[in-house]
Amino acid sequence: MNTDWKDIESRYYMFVVRRQPVVIVKGEGTKVWDVDGKEYLDFTSGWAVNNAGHANAAIADAISEQARTLLQTSNQFYTIPQLQLAEILVENSALDKVFFCNSGAEANEGAMKLARRYGARERNGAYEIVTALNSFHGRTMANVSATGQPHYQELFQPIPPGYKHVSFGEIEELKGAVTDRTVAIMLEPVQAEGGVNIPPDGYLENVREFCDQEGLLLIFDEVQTGLGRLGTLFGYESFGVEPDVMTLAKGLGGGVPIGAFMAKDEACAFEPGDHGSTFGGNALTCAAGYASTKYIIDNDLSGNAAAMGERMSEGLASLQSKYGQIEEARGMGLLWAVVFESDIGPDVVANCNAEGLLTNPLRPNAVRLMPPLTVSAEEIDQAMERLDSAIGAVAG
Repeated sequence: MNTDWKDIESRYYMFVVRRQPVVIVKGEGTKVWDVDGKEYLDFTSGWAVNNAGHANAAIADAISEQARTLLQTSNQFYTIPQLQLAEILVENSALDKVFFCNSGAEANEGAMKLARRYGARERNGAYEIVTALNSFHGRTMANVSATGQPHYQELFQPIPPGYKHVSFGEIEELKGAVTDRTVAIMLEPVQAEGGVNIPPDGYLENVREFCDQEGLLLIFDEVQTGLGRLGTLFGYESFGVEPDVMTLAKGLGGGVPIGAFMAKDEACAFEPGDHGSTFGGNALTCAAGYASTKYIIDNDLSGNAAAMGERMSEGLASLQSKYGQIEEARGMGLLWAVVFESDIGPDVVANCNAEGLLTNPLRPNAVRLMPPLTVSAEEIDQAMERLDSAIGAVAG
């Protein structure tokens, strides 16, 4: 019997996302297959989640073994997978402590809550956080307030106060927004959902210097840029700037939902009872997170992301030379956006589907590419050929 899964979705699932008309049933590495058996190169990787590739054997084995051993205890007790994941993250980063939660939104909520606790203790009750326009920090109410995109906020007024938004890359505007009520600056090293926006040279260094001068916390939202995506294990390493607090999710679990926020010792303002989570840091997700993180480090997927990112950059530059409709191709590592001069993005995405390439419709005039960090040179080249055909069918 052929099941109409799209009809079932329309009858039972809340209409909160405009899905692409593909029902995916299997994945392996960079490839996925739909319910009809069609093969695709997946250059969305679960919105930059499957950094170690689909159906990674090391992650699958860790999940299977842990599921048969211990799933959940609560954070009243020690569990080994949680501490293994904590150790590998701290030992391979510039941060000193970590707390595990269930998503990127929770990680950002926790980081902002930590900043307010720090402000109460160290800055006479300062609580405001300055973020950037075109940022994206999550879907909870506090994260909607932190996100510098009005269309995420308009339908949910009144939104929680305590946030200011400034232009990304404008250091003087940022300085002008800081008052004695400010406790932290929160930025994505590269704005992902906001358009794959790269900071100007020296900007993050200047922000770091300003935070040091003013006694402010610098929070980096690395939910999408962390775990190898930009060509370094953490995005901050690509810019030579260390944050006081960093958030992670997406690629952390290799497909299993887990988030984390990390902090340097001097920023760890929480005391017992200030924060917690029933499911955060449970044995199953931490086992997956440890296996995924270890796989990324042991196999230098960050290095592969850097190398394959260069190959993708060359391929996109060639397409830009071929098609005048491409205004710009920008990105780092394996996070890229192709920006068009007109709103042909949806048509390009549809044509990519037909060609066997999954992409992300970032904006009406932009398409985002973010394959697994295991992607090969051959797969990059195949993707560029399919993207060429997809654009050509629209642009002529």
